[in-house]
Amino acid sequence: MQKILVIEDEADIADLIAFNLQRNHYHAELAGDGLKGLALAQSVLPDLIILDLMMPGMNGVSVFKELRKDAATRKIPVIMLTARGQTEDRITGLELGADDYMTKPFSPKELMLRVKNLLKRSQHLVSGAELDCGPFRFVKGSLLFYINGEQVDLTSTEFKLMLYLCERANVVQSRADLLVEVMGYSDDVHSRTLDTHMKRLRRKLGSFVDHLETVRGIGYQVTTNHP
Repeated sequence: MQKILVIEDEADIADLIAFNLQRNHYHAELAGDGLKGLALAQSVLPDLIILDLMMPGMNGVSVFKELRKDAATRKIPVIMLTARGQTEDRITGLELGADDYMTKPFSPKELMLRVKNLLKRSQHLVSGAELDCGPFRFVKGSLLFYINGEQVDLTSTEFKLMLYLCERANVVQSRADLLVEVMGYSDDVHSRTLDTHMKRLRRKLGSFVDHLETVRGIGYQVTTNHP
């Protein structure tokens, strides 16, 4: 049974999420505030975390930053929950490296689909398998990424995006394919989410950013023919 940690201060919402997780054969762990949630994440090491942003005391953004500082929790996928209309909070969460977000009120069925898709993308990575693509190296099972032998820290979504492009190097991949195949979305409503992840990824590539090309009106490609 895969373990899902729900960090949510509103008991009725937390119970609703837990009920739906259990119906879908997941084991749910609940924490009613940020400090308890962080401690539980570090002790339980769940397969995925559903994290509310607006909580008293230690808010979701602070919890997320602490999760990403800890090597044990750094790669755990996170879905952030935000109140409808808080666009800045959603973008902040994605720029920090969250894998996905949902706005309240939300459809429990859609949340379960997001959970399933995110876990599926994580399980797709084969333990121990490696891939070399120009200056880039991937160790799939541990989500390690290297540029010319130096490790660069990527979020799980950034890793999967870069890996997908490198597995298809020198061939343009459409935005629609990236949204569906990598991020698990069925339409282009979440295009801005893709843009945010790609923006972060570009910054992390540093002087090798030219290998990641934007093809206007189509999508992206990784090229291996740069000097």
